[in-house]
Amino acid sequence: MSVTQRLLCTLSHSLPYKSTPFPFLRASPFYYFPFSRPPSFSTLIMSQNQGGDRAQKWKVESKPNAGTSASASVAEAVTDRLGGLNISENNGQIWKPKSYGTVSGPASATATAVDVQTEKSSVDLSKILKPNLLENFNVDNSTYSLAQIRATFYPKFENEKSDQEIRIRMIEMVSKGLATLEVSLKHSGSLFMYAGNEGGAYAKNSFGNIYTAVGVFVLGRMFREAWGTKAGEKQAQFNDFIERNRMCISMELVTAVLGDHGQRPREDYVVVTAVTELGDGKPKFYSTPEVIAFCHKWRLPTNHVWLFSTRKSVTSFFAAYDVLCEEGTATSVCRALNEVADISVPGSKDHIKVQGEILEGLVARIVSQESLKHLEEVLKDRPPPPADGAGIDLGPSLREICAANRSDEKQQINALLENVGSSFCPDHSDWYDAHSRNADRAVLSKFLQAHPADYSTTKLQEMIRLMREKRFPAAFKCYHNFHKAESISSDNLLYKMVIHVHSDSGFRRYQKEMRNKPGLWPLYRGFFLDINLFKANKERAAEIAKSNNDLVGRVNNGSNNSTRDGLADDDANLMIKLKFLTYKLRTFLIRNGLSILFKDGPAAYKAYYLRQMKIWGTSAGKQRALSKMLDEWAVYIRRKCGNKQLSSAVYLSEAEPFLEQYAKRSLENESLIGSAGNLVRTEDFLAVIEGGRDEEGDLATEQEAAAASLSPSVKDTIQKDEGLIVFFPGIPGCAKSALCRELINAPGGLGDDRPVQSLMGDLIKGRYWPKVADERRRKPYSIILADKNAPNEEVWKQIEKMCHSTRASAVPVIPDSEGTYSNPFSLDALAVFMFRVLQRVNHPGNLDKASPNAGYVLLMFYLLYEGKSRKYFEDELVERFGSLVKMPLLKPDRSPLPDSLRSVLEEGIDLYNLHTKRHGRLESTKGTYAQEWAKWEKKLRDTMSANAEYLNSIQVPFEFAVQQVLEQLRKIAKGEYTIPSTEKRKLGTIVFAAVDLPLAEISSLVDEVSKIFWSQPL
Repeated sequence: MSVTQRLLCTLSHSLPYKSTPFPFLRASPFYYFPFSRPPSFSTLIMSQNQGGDRAQKWKVESKPNAGTSASASVAEAVTDRLGGLNISENNGQIWKPKSYGTVSGPASATATAVDVQTEKSSVDLSKILKPNLLENFNVDNSTYSLAQIRATFYPKFENEKSDQEIRIRMIEMVSKGLATLEVSLKHSGSLFMYAGNEGGAYAKNSFGNIYTAVGVFVLGRMFREAWGTKAGEKQAQFNDFIERNRMCISMELVTAVLGDHGQRPREDYVVVTAVTELGDGKPKFYSTPEVIAFCHKWRLPTNHVWLFSTRKSVTSFFAAYDVLCEEGTATSVCRALNEVADISVPGSKDHIKVQGEILEGLVARIVSQESLKHLEEVLKDRPPPPADGAGIDLGPSLREICAANRSDEKQQINALLENVGSSFCPDHSDWYDAHSRNADRAVLSKFLQAHPADYSTTKLQEMIRLMREKRFPAAFKCYHNFHKAESISSDNLLYKMVIHVHSDSGFRRYQKEMRNKPGLWPLYRGFFLDINLFKANKERAAEIAKSNNDLVGRVNNGSNNSTRDGLADDDANLMIKLKFLTYKLRTFLIRNGLSILFKDGPAAYKAYYLRQMKIWGTSAGKQRALSKMLDEWAVYIRRKCGNKQLSSAVYLSEAEPFLEQYAKRSLENESLIGSAGNLVRTEDFLAVIEGGRDEEGDLATEQEAAAASLSPSVKDTIQKDEGLIVFFPGIPGCAKSALCRELINAPGGLGDDRPVQSLMGDLIKGRYWPKVADERRRKPYSIILADKNAPNEEVWKQIEKMCHSTRASAVPVIPDSEGTYSNPFSLDALAVFMFRVLQRVNHPGNLDKASPNAGYVLLMFYLLYEGKSRKYFEDELVERFGSLVKMPLLKPDRSPLPDSLRSVLEEGIDLYNLHTKRHGRLESTKGTYAQEWAKWEKKLRDTMSANAEYLNSIQVPFEFAVQQVLEQLRKIAKGEYTIPSTEKRKLGTIVFAAVDLPLAEISSLVDEVSKIFWSQPL
């Protein structure tokens, strides 16, 4: 069946959209860590209708007499009537999911399609397929947009304080009786969110794929295990409950079929991590006692939680973690926390039994002082529920289904959804081809241009505009909303939007914006919206305006409190993630290091893992032990795999046996590894994933679509009411001053009407960056070219603060260079910089050919960047400032650096390391190595002079470099900028591609062509 035919059939599943506020549970208005307890929470939970007790046993329902696909006549009829077909009640659906009724046998694990069956609604299917539907929807004064959050997880908060400062503050708050410390286990899986059959199933940044199909199957199976023969009835009630009350349930999806994390789990399961009331405004997250009560009502899996309410218990917790952080496993960690906690609530899924000993980490956060009392009451009122599904044949497992359906991802999705059962997942339309779901990119533009229909839409528009204006690393991708197909008309368009933040830097930067603009709504992880574009007549427009005015008045009068439950915002947001080295060894050092090891070699891999351990603060002894083991791992895996990189999805197939053998050598090795062995073999049932994968296992958004949504179009660009700072993280000799002069004199400036001025560091007396800040305040709308080297994080932080305090954006301009595994600039680039400096005369900063230590100064700047690969360097700048301009420097087809140049540069680097090790920052003309420096400086000049022709020939023309920089800056000024790819490039080399061809057939074909050619008259 074609994509179009399946799309048409699926659209007939759509049901009316339900949205009513949830009247029973009332969470705190604080959006991240709610504290307040609803007045009658336990009573209300217990009073909810549990439904009937109609007996039900598991079996596969008998199928109608049908083939494995829709009949030819049906297919032909659907195709012929594509232009305007209405499917009535007696037409049908594309798949009939299996439902279970008796114990008489397991279900088949193989997916099949059946004939088109009946459906309840009558929908004009052609209207959603019209390519010009959005194109003809013009935005005018009568156009409104309505946005509602459909699914979301907690905002991602980044603490500005160090972990040690956060610990001290947590202990202080608990000691004073102001709060309680809550600690929970971090299961190692992927984020999965469920909002009901109509509300949708979502991964962190995607929906309608193998991840969400697996999530729905596993969640459905949890119901079967918990409710036994009543599962189908309870599944339907659960769907109705969360859809009617606009709720979203967030879970950690732990499974062996979606790729490797720290350890392959023994079972496939979910653990509920958040319950959210979406309502019509900002989401309200349940407190942990409320989450546990909700889960016990519906028999959903809960996490292990500990509470610490005294100074003794909270200090004992941190002391226990410090002891166990490098060797702790699930058994030792849980035992230690059980001993020191004031209350321990075991999860319904025992980490040791279902996942294993390798524990990812703990999440510690500040909660209300009343949490302990509230939790005790909930556990008393709602004890852990029984598991009625024990001993019942639940049908094929997730692994059996995936193993039986190995042809492609679509087949596995079909099989999983079919085996979920119609009571839990009657509508499969979200899982159709991405091409049929994708909406035009103009949806986002029209959404932002339209009048907001309510306060929530106003705040969501504000958020998206800010992220686009500031060039955050985020994509805003829109899809057709099949569930609402019957409501679509030329004046009423409905879509889904995915807000995908590509890196943690986006959350950090947005958090800084929130501090400067307290009214901003938070940026959530896992962020999905329902979008409605519609036309309103005068009467409805008046109603919308009145409703908005009333709501804004209530918000302004009631939501300006700076505290929540007696806790200031900064204290209420206190959270710390505590990970264990045994997990980080596997995921960060082995799995995430594979691409570096295979692409850049063992030296680059060693630099990578040493840098990671330094960032973590790993003890010296563990660093030595891990270095020895990882060096051995690098040799082992490269020898076994050759040049073919080991897949990160199944890396444990090789890593786990290696770690097991390594652990057997000594007790020290055993404690280093933590736990190894009992490997679960996944190759036979691993899910087929057609697409990219991010670090958390979620499908990555297509890069071209992401890039298109990273920056606004010209007509969406916000009016320029702020300034711009152009600065240079480079090295002396990178031509920044010459570039600044060209930019100042460029006709038309940067393409807008803001004045451009340059501040040359060598001519500024006193501290440079405070002078730039003063100039920014004096001319707030100007573009300042900061003509001074800005080589390190200390300077970058000053620029960031300046941007926030003076309402400006900053753009780094860097020389384009392929770099090395430990420095963003290659030796070729360093040679050119030195050559340029040694040609200068009368330089304002006295760094020219007359300077006796010019080579030493450039080495000092060059080695300020040591320890950063080119990719790390560029990524960090993009994460901090949202953009990056590259100035062409070297010709890609240049000859290799001559040995004499390479040798003199390497000698200088070695001498610099010796000098700084003994004398620190002492000038090269002083100290033990003064004579060696003088000899090297002379040798450097002689070598540069001898290779002058080569050094001139490898540089791109300066005029070309200026033009490239000017074009990039103008795009940024106009809002047309797209974040550049930071993929490593191999300049000056040739890349070969090879294909295997059938020799005999090719030879025969050539012979035939030859005969034909020679048979023709000349």
